[in-house]
Order: sequence, then structure tokens, then C-alpha cells
Amino acid sequence: MSDSRRHGVLGRAVLVLAGMVLLSGCAGDYVARTRNLRTAYERESYELALSELDAVAKQGSGKDTLLVLLDRGMVLHAAGRWRDSIQVLAEADRLAAELDVVSVSEEAGTLLTNERERAYRGEDFERLMISVLQALNYAQLDQDEEALVEVRRVNERLRKMIDEEKKPYEQLAIARYLGGVLYEDQREWDSAYIDYAKALELEPGLGPLAEPLLRLAKKTGRLDEYERLRKRFPDVAHEPLGPGEGQVLVVVESGLAPEKEPADRRLETHDLIQVPMFRDRGRPGLARVWVGDSGQRAVTVTSLADVAKVHLNDRIGRMLARQVAGAVAKAGLAAGAGALTKSRELGALTFLLLNTMNQPDLRSWMSLPAEFQLARFRLPAGRHTVTVEAAGLRTEREVEVQPGRVRILVLRRYD
Repeated sequence: MSDSRRHGVLGRAVLVLAGMVLLSGCAGDYVARTRNLRTAYERESYELALSELDAVAKQGSGKDTLLVLLDRGMVLHAAGRWRDSIQVLAEADRLAAELDVVSVSEEAGTLLTNERERAYRGEDFERLMISVLQALNYAQLDQDEEALVEVRRVNERLRKMIDEEKKPYEQLAIARYLGGVLYEDQREWDSAYIDYAKALELEPGLGPLAEPLLRLAKKTGRLDEYERLRKRFPDVAHEPLGPGEGQVLVVVESGLAPEKEPADRRLETHDLIQVPMFRDRGRPGLARVWVGDSGQRAVTVTSLADVAKVHLNDRIGRMLARQVAGAVAKAGLAAGAGALTKSRELGALTFLLLNTMNQPDLRSWMSLPAEFQLARFRLPAGRHTVTVEAAGLRTEREVEVQPGRVRILVLRRYD
């Protein structure tokens, strides 16, 4: 091949590869395209946030469809549109299950292109959060049976991940505590006690939220356990509910879930590659909750910020293996390009551009809260005003308390 022809091939190849780099960098940046959505959402301008999501969905290639559904479901949930949120999150759950079956062509394609070019399938914890939010949605509609189905799905999925897939996860305290509340509301005392006890095992700092555990340990005849709990929580009053009393559980979905950012990792081959890591977007303070003259600090039962890091760190090993395979494939392509054109420069440039394309996937379900904080009250039957203060902002909600029932009240707070 003549020098002029070789230079022509080199030039065309450079343009093709550079174009691939540009498309790779622009096409899949869901995080950048949803910046306006997040601003509207965090300002509680939910209709505007939904409009922004519509625009994002129209512009997208379909690879972010799951994220669009997840964000839409969360916005609807935060807006109190429980039925709409149920419908959208159910669709997200179905799509996530379909995406579990990864096509060979898509998996192979990510070895040579940006990982952001694959359809987003969701982190393990994000899939679990679908059912947690669904349980809360159903609870707001007084559909305890449906809410319990979602809680049991969370627990069973985690059992499979831990026992069968050998992942270093643990059960979610928020799901277990919600299970206890729902079972108690249905007067299934033994099942309620079991879930409350598991929640305490997962989150030893429940404090006043341990009240039903003490009360139900005594009620179900677990007297040895009752004595241990009484010594552990000597200041937690736990008298049986009076005939005209009910309870309210306030669920504060607080703060902003962590976001992914690129982090350097050095392989055994001494190559430096980038992988996604979660970074906190601030830790929320504990909300203050009042009902009438009775006030208390909410208790953090589950930190999604912590759960997210555990789940992603477990996946890092598999990601590193894929990066190594990608580096080998790219080296082969680069060597082939250099040999074909007899140009060492083209080989080096090919390898450089292909590696530039391989950027970490920084997409995640960023509309989730950072924490689930709970506060619990026993109240006389009737209508009450619940006040929640977080980050200097106060929100009031009306709640109807029924004798012998446990009412769940959900609020979203951003701080």
C-alpha cells in the first residue's frame, strides 16, 4: 500500500473512531439529560418533573426505559398519586425481569463500546426498592394484603440473593419493620412479632420503635424474650392498647440517594481502568415529628446510601473481569488495524480511541431517598394533624386513627 493510500485509510479510520467516541459520550448520558427533572422533583414541582420525564423518554433510545419508569414511579409516589405509582412501578418490575435475560450480542457489544450503551437493568437494591415503594403505595390505600405481598417479595428475593447467589447482602430492616406493622394491623400477632424481631436484629438502634416488640412478646407468651427486651429497653413504655386507641407510623423518606462517579482501579496487569462508585449527596438529619403536644425524633431504620455501596461493591469484581476482557479485545482490534495498514500509528490510535469509549456507566435511580426514617405514636381514635420538620421545613398531614389499627403515613423530604 502506498503512503498516500495508507494515510487516507488512517484518516478515515480516525474519523470513524472519533465519531463513535462522540456518539458514545452523548447518546447514553441519562444523568445529564435528567438534570432539570431532578431540580423540579427536589422542589416538589411534581407536574413539571413528570413533563421533563416525558421529554427525556421521547429523546431516548430505549436503553434508559427502566430508569424512566423508576423515576416516574418515584415522582408519582412522592406526589401522593399512589395508584398511578403502583401502575408505573409494576411496569418497571416486569421490564427489570425481562432485562435479566441478557442477549449475547448486547453483552459482547459492551466489550468494545461504552457500557452505557447497554440497556440499564438496575442494581439489585434498586429492584428491591420497587417492592418497598409498592408496599408503601398499597398501605396508603389501606390494601394491607397487597402491601404484604410486596414485603414478602423483598424478603424472598433477598433470601435467594444471599443463600443461592452467595451475595454479601442482608435483609432490609425497613421491609421487615413494615411487615411487622402490616401483620399487626391484621392482628397476626406471631407473624408481626417475628418481623419486628428481625428488624431489631438488622437495626439494633430502633429505640422507641421497639415498643411493639415488647408488647407483642408479652402478648404471644414469649416471656423469656420479653424479660430480655424489657432489660434492653427499660424506658420504652409498652402497655396494651386501650379500647379507643390506635397507632400511627410516620415514614419519612429523607434525603437524596447517592450518585455514581468514576473511580480508578488498577488491575493485576497494572492497567488503570475506571469503574463506578457511589458518592453520598449529603446525609440527611433526623426529622422531628409531632402529633399534638407529643413530639419525637425519627429513627433511621434503613440507609439506602449504605445499602447501595454494599451492592455495587459486590458487582465491582464482575465489572473488572468484563473490563479486562474488553481490554484484550481492543488490543486485538488495534493490532489488526495496525497490521492491515502497516501503520503503527493507526494501531496505537485505535487502541487509544477504543479505550476512551469505555467509560463507566454512571446511571442510577437518583430519585430514591437516602434513608427511611420512622416515628411511631399511639393516639386516641379520631382525626389528628401530623407535623414533620426536616431541614427547617415543616409539613402537615391529616390522619384518621381507628381503634386497634395501625395507620401508615408516608412523606418525602429532601435535605
